[in-house]
Amino acid sequence: MTAHNCRFCDAPLKHRFVDLGSTPLANAYLTEEQLKQPEPSYPLRAFVCSQCWLVQADAFVPPEDIFSHYAYFSSYSDSWVEHARQFTIMARERFGLGPTSQVIEVASNDGYLLKHFVEAGVPVLGIEPAENVAEVARGIGVPTEARFFGKATAEDLVSRGHAADIVIGNNVLAHVPNINDFVGGLSAVLKPDGIVSVEFPHLLRLMENIQFDTVYHEHFYYLSLLAVEKAFAAHGLTVFDVEELPTHGGSLRVLARRTTSATHPSGPSVAKVRADEASAGFDKIETYEAFQSRVAPIKDGLLAFLKEAKRNGKTVAAYGAAAKGNTLLNFCGVGTDLIDYVVDRNPHKQGHYLPGSKLPIYAPEKMDETKPDYVLILPWNIKNEVVAANSKVGAWGGRFVVAVPELTVLG
Repeated sequence: MTAHNCRFCDAPLKHRFVDLGSTPLANAYLTEEQLKQPEPSYPLRAFVCSQCWLVQADAFVPPEDIFSHYAYFSSYSDSWVEHARQFTIMARERFGLGPTSQVIEVASNDGYLLKHFVEAGVPVLGIEPAENVAEVARGIGVPTEARFFGKATAEDLVSRGHAADIVIGNNVLAHVPNINDFVGGLSAVLKPDGIVSVEFPHLLRLMENIQFDTVYHEHFYYLSLLAVEKAFAAHGLTVFDVEELPTHGGSLRVLARRTTSATHPSGPSVAKVRADEASAGFDKIETYEAFQSRVAPIKDGLLAFLKEAKRNGKTVAAYGAAAKGNTLLNFCGVGTDLIDYVVDRNPHKQGHYLPGSKLPIYAPEKMDETKPDYVLILPWNIKNEVVAANSKVGAWGGRFVVAVPELTVLG
């Protein structure tokens, strides 16, 4: 199979969804020493498969290059940790999880979710490919194995007595190059009546709100329920419930069981999301091919704003060294000529530089020193959280700005 064939069904990929040029890896933050070295970049394009409707990136960067040492720590987003805590309460109550259960989370990151099960006395195991992140999880008492997940890992876990009552995968399904091996692993690790819970940004929301900046090399897929149901069915899994979530600009939580299990009949939420996608034209190639034309105005709007601010002697900083921000800045060709720096709460990113744009990353306190006139919020999905936590910006007359889905000066 080549990168120009569908990663799920192997049909030829002929139809472009979006082309964002050539960019560096969105989470490849640079050290000062690396600023002097050539920076690798890769084509950033996505196509749609006309057979199974899976939207997917075509450039292949080995996952080892991205995930073996990773700069994203889930615990630095308060809203995300609370989202995870609420999920664990729901799962314990709905599925009767207790001291004899086995919970597995794939791409468990720094233990942000599993720690809530640990506190409730429910046995857990995290599977996390980045050793540096897995180490943090183990440090807070969350048993974590540093490895990639697929069929071989699933079979090993089952052979060691770790078959799952529930296997959780939040924002990981889009990140796996071999979707058949991964979904096959989800199916294989389950007990006969076990549950799969996966969350992923919903392609419907991406298209509605022109969230093109969520396209980056780590994201091999941009997922609809239509495509996910096909992938799950091929590996003996049936979706029985779908929850629409506000996270990451609009996500789906999909619950599935083995097709052979008599538990959990399909609920009305599944039919509702299927109907929403059908009415949006998700089974028509022209729906996907029309997306590219909606991206250019966002680039034009951001550049016009930044250049006008510069002409007027105004200073601009950015908030949040997020991967989506790197896609936005690199697609728009923005660098230190138009934005002075970026701040981020994550100390693992501070002291580094954004890939491509090379903006220096500081702690949020940097804004107190320079008092920028405008602060561009790059992770627009948490803009309310950012504004609430940084009311001091308004005190010196600064304004917050977001660029997606259109340039907006807040408040």
